Amino acid sequence: MSAPEQNAPETQAPLFSSLGLANPVLKAVSELGYESPSPIQAQSIPVLLAGKNLLGTAQTGTGKTAAFALPLLSTLDEKQRTPQILVLTPTRELAIQVAEAFKSYARHLKQFNVLPIYGGSDIRTQLKGLQRGAQVIVGTPGRVLDHLRRNSLDLRQLRALVLDEADEMLRMGFIDDVETILAKTPPECQRALFSATMPAAIKRVANTYLGDAEQISIAAKTRTVERISQSYLGIKHHHKMDALTRILEVEEFDGMIIFVRTKSATTDIADKLEARGFSAAALNGDLTQALREKTIEKLKRNQLDIIVATDVAARGLDVERISHVINFDIPYDNESYVHRIGRTGRAGREGKAILFVTPKEQRLLRSIEKSTRQPITPMNLPTNAEVSGQRIEQFSRQLMKVISSEETAPFKKFLAEFSEQNELSVEDAAAALVWMAQKDRPLFPRQEALESSFSANRSERTDSPRKQRSERPERGERPERGERRERPQREDRPKREPKQALQGVDMVTYRIEVGHNDQIKPSNIVGAIANEADIESQYIGHIKLYDEFSTVELPAGMPDALLQHLQKVRVGAKLMRISPLDKNAVLPESDRPSREPSKRPAKKSYAKSNDRGNDGTRPVKKKKYGKLKQGGKKAD
Repeated sequence: MSAPEQNAPETQAPLFSSLGLANPVLKAVSELGYESPSPIQAQSIPVLLAGKNLLGTAQTGTGKTAAFALPLLSTLDEKQRTPQILVLTPTRELAIQVAEAFKSYARHLKQFNVLPIYGGSDIRTQLKGLQRGAQVIVGTPGRVLDHLRRNSLDLRQLRALVLDEADEMLRMGFIDDVETILAKTPPECQRALFSATMPAAIKRVANTYLGDAEQISIAAKTRTVERISQSYLGIKHHHKMDALTRILEVEEFDGMIIFVRTKSATTDIADKLEARGFSAAALNGDLTQALREKTIEKLKRNQLDIIVATDVAARGLDVERISHVINFDIPYDNESYVHRIGRTGRAGREGKAILFVTPKEQRLLRSIEKSTRQPITPMNLPTNAEVSGQRIEQFSRQLMKVISSEETAPFKKFLAEFSEQNELSVEDAAAALVWMAQKDRPLFPRQEALESSFSANRSERTDSPRKQRSERPERGERPERGERRERPQREDRPKREPKQALQGVDMVTYRIEVGHNDQIKPSNIVGAIANEADIESQYIGHIKLYDEFSTVELPAGMPDALLQHLQKVRVGAKLMRISPLDKNAVLPESDRPSREPSKRPAKKSYAKSNDRGNDGTRPVKKKKYGKLKQGGKKAD
């Protein structure tokens, strides 16, 4: 054996069997297939087994649940039926996940009970569970505090308390509830706090309630999982759905989560994906807990492939088959991005994360790259040829599967007779059948070209002022003072193309449900439409304000998807709800401000004029640095 091989055992990660866990817990870990602990587990387990307080900083997906569950279960008193361990989590999903983990790790502990308590479920069932007795309580701060006020939860004999995802509790506004719960725990209670980041408010809580806790911090290189391939697609907002469909057709994925910002967007996108042949479902806070659990279970059992979710609904979601995460809407804070992509590539598995970025969101993209210290590579939208190739491959697999079956014999006979009767070749008949089979999902699609919203490779952009400055000649190459620079002749200079006017453009009048009573101006409407629909202001026609609504002229032929998007755009604090104006509608008289189509004003002429007004005097003119004159004389 070589020298490096002899020294290898000294650098290898420790085994669970060497950490001092109780035999029943160690047996369960072995049955689950775990051998070597993750870094956070290897450092946390000895500290918690020793009864010390712990302050741990580690990203999501690093195995924090086992880091506190295994040692605390090893010190559990099986005879005590009152709560011994309390784990606080920010969301219901994470509470369920942690409770399931405790149950699997304690499978060999006698008369063990764990009870998850969270909002959205029947409190009477939780009350019965507390009356029967449970050694471990896993819950959200609001519901735990509710049980404390009802005196249905007794913490007087609590031995350990864990705050999981503390920074997320702070972001969701639970920190006051958490402090109230901490204040009700016994002074000798062991405490552990785990957080991906350490904001000032979390540090204050740690200093107040954890005292001289052991601090463990995982290296920054685990800030985002290295096995996750991260890429972004620059796309305009109203092209996102088409881009998503093309990516889903080309990408080979097992399970997927698509993240959006709003609850309404989850159902909207899930319905559109279902209509396009994908197995998708929405996951948001408006769903009942039973329905949310059913949706997640379908994803685990391969009965569902795609979940469209908000950040809160997917918090703590850990499904092994999730191979892709798509950020349909870019998150506003960097930590949310880290938590989102952490739904894939967990515990060393490989994953892929795709981020949609609109032109106005490039700053957020740069901020995420800076925060994660990892570049997010640009990607190109799948071409028609790539989509066609993927469809042909899938169709070929289905065709071969049917050919291998024994049920095609009568159809072979039919095809031969049909070809002979109509004097056709078998290839012509087969081609017609293939066309009929694929007409709803063409094998050779002709999809609209979707342009990227900005340069695919930002490092190669040449139009940035910084790069232009760097390409200036060195001082030694500049002309000497007094030497005249050679400038291109006027005819050689590039001519600015004139803007197209509204002349010759067919316009359609639309009604929007915001008006003068909503304290808006025509400029507010122009700004909202121009920004959200990428329509230049010069193509926005007449705008008239009425008390309860307004009318606006827009170019004819606008895509339905764009109009549906504009319906959800807000002007001020109110939804626009744009719709074509009924031609037979009788509009009230409007004396409100209106907007004419954008026109370039005519140049003012300051030349002398012989035109005089009705009083025989010339118009009043304003001369630069001078005084008002009338009729060529100084005004008094």
